[in-house]
Amino acid sequence: MASSTIPPPLSMLESFLCGGLAGCIAVTVSNPAEVAKTRLQLQGELVKGGGKRVYKDVLDVLAKTWRNEGIRGLQRGLGPAYVYQSLLLVTTQGSTSRSGRTINRSIGRSITDQIPFTSVVAGAASGIIGASFGNPLFLIKARMQAYSPILPVGTQHYYKSSFDALATIFRTEKLWGLLRGMDAAILRTAMGSSVQLPTYKWTKNQLGSHGLLPSNSILTYLVSSSVSGVCVCIVMQPADTALTRVYNQPTTRTPDGRLSGILYRNPIDCLWKTFRTEGVFGWYKGSTAQFLRVAPHTIITLTVNDIILGLYKDIRNRRL
Repeated sequence: MASSTIPPPLSMLESFLCGGLAGCIAVTVSNPAEVAKTRLQLQGELVKGGGKRVYKDVLDVLAKTWRNEGIRGLQRGLGPAYVYQSLLLVTTQGSTSRSGRTINRSIGRSITDQIPFTSVVAGAASGIIGASFGNPLFLIKARMQAYSPILPVGTQHYYKSSFDALATIFRTEKLWGLLRGMDAAILRTAMGSSVQLPTYKWTKNQLGSHGLLPSNSILTYLVSSSVSGVCVCIVMQPADTALTRVYNQPTTRTPDGRLSGILYRNPIDCLWKTFRTEGVFGWYKGSTAQFLRVAPHTIITLTVNDIILGLYKDIRNRRL
């Protein structure tokens, strides 16, 4: 009789809707910082000494963008960002858990054990899956965020909408155009996903198991998310800069008819050329904006996701 009162686990659709809602809330808050990050990463691209600075820092980007482009400028790329985040959140959460259980089982450990190494590997694997499926969305998001009709930096790509972007790229470059920069996206997302959920879960478990904070309190969610956000920012920034530049670089048509990047062959080539001309600080351009994006984004995504899941389970279980 007791077993019949145990509520069933959430379905894939229920998890998708809850996770997607949390991700969209986080994206709305963090997108202006990502617009600033993207423009700072492209400023002074492959120019020794940085060249002429259109923007001084992240606050300057936000202020000038608001003054010249309004809320529309601060929220450029928001549409594809919503879809990409929902896709990435679902793939990372679902595949991370499955990959972690599989790895644990293969090394003879319990599937419930939380081992740092297997958590990192599982997180990276899930990030690769999400980046592969979401590449076209991230591509047009980066290009739309980089575009400014008043204070442009880097190569400019103008699209009327997300659908216009996808149609234009497919019409001019076919499928290869939509897959441009996938290797850079995989590198970036694998590095970020390898630490985001593992560090969040590890911190949350440590706070609860040592009695530092109640396991399901809002403060526990906030502290765990903050630690996770800092780790993501440190690990992912160089790959993120490479991704932005590979996506946004100008192209030329090769003899076989394909459009090829003029500046970079791949993300490793981008990292090397950036280091050679701009130094290691070139990898970390926009890092303050990245932190202002990642920290609240991670906090809101993971915290709100836990809250929404808890509320949904309570409401659903009362009806069972």
